[in-house]
Amino acid sequence: MMRFQGYTTAAKEMTVREALNSVLDEEMSADPRVFLMGEEVGEYQGAYKVSKGLLQKFGPERVVDTPITEAGFTGIGVGAAYYGLRPVVEFMTFNFAMQAIDHIINSAAKTNYMSAGNISVPIVFRGPNGAAAGVGAQHSHCYAAWYGSCPGLKVLVPYSSEDARGLLKAAIRDPDPVVFLENELMYGERFPVSAEALDSSFCLPIGKAKIEREGKDVTITAFSKMVGLSLEAAEILAKEGISAEVINLRSIRPLDRSTINASVRKTNRLVTVEEGFPQHGVGAEIGMSIVEDSFGYLDAPIERITGADVPMPYAANLERMALPQIEDIVRAAKRVCYRSVPMAATA
Repeated sequence: MMRFQGYTTAAKEMTVREALNSVLDEEMSADPRVFLMGEEVGEYQGAYKVSKGLLQKFGPERVVDTPITEAGFTGIGVGAAYYGLRPVVEFMTFNFAMQAIDHIINSAAKTNYMSAGNISVPIVFRGPNGAAAGVGAQHSHCYAAWYGSCPGLKVLVPYSSEDARGLLKAAIRDPDPVVFLENELMYGERFPVSAEALDSSFCLPIGKAKIEREGKDVTITAFSKMVGLSLEAAEILAKEGISAEVINLRSIRPLDRSTINASVRKTNRLVTVEEGFPQHGVGAEIGMSIVEDSFGYLDAPIERITGADVPMPYAANLERMALPQIEDIVRAAKRVCYRSVPMAATA
């Protein structure tokens, strides 16, 4: 059961899939330069049905079914962006974007800098990122830290339907390349959506986190699907007298360091949550940011909750062990609040 906080003017509910679809429809209607390309985005209506109905409405010149050749169609997309179009390139999974990483980084991310600002690359690379369920190591990698380390890219990670609407609109309208990391398991999740977010002009600022739940005892930072787990952990912690502040990062690059630091200066404790690998991860960057800017405010060591440092197992029981669970977040929050029971006491 997902819990949702912070939606004060909810007018209706919408799945993340519907939110993304509505943005593509609205932005393609508003700007003839916007087009969608990728595997199965047209005739099949999208591998995850995010592009449902768009081929029928906009035709095959603006909803382009491509061969299974990520390097090819991503290069075509970057070239189209050089010439003033605004492509949205869909990957069936971001694991397959490794075929196209040369175009994403060498061709798209670096061009504005290397052209002394003369060439902008208004392109969005989007699709599911991170683990789904039972799809093995080749389909389950979280690339937030990989792309988040690269200057010239913006990296967005929606959680809710409002995130999906506001951030995808911002990404499509942005003059720079944006990596837009969705989550396959979130596409069918329903969220309240405010009347403001349903407006076609609704846009969220890139680089601004959202405090999903306010608290005073411990800060929990998370993104994508991990925000939902963190909110559930906060509910459990509240019943035990621990008030957790949950921050939905929304953006990996740029990272909203000021919001995170302000929260930690209030709570004096930090737990970072991500499903990616621990080494060189997003949590490592956040933790170092706190050490650099707010070390004197910490009352406990920083805790990182991550995926296991192994390629994703295929077996369901091992997969669960390799991914962060609600109880992992609860235990970490208790540890930083010095509320956990020492091992010796249970022996």
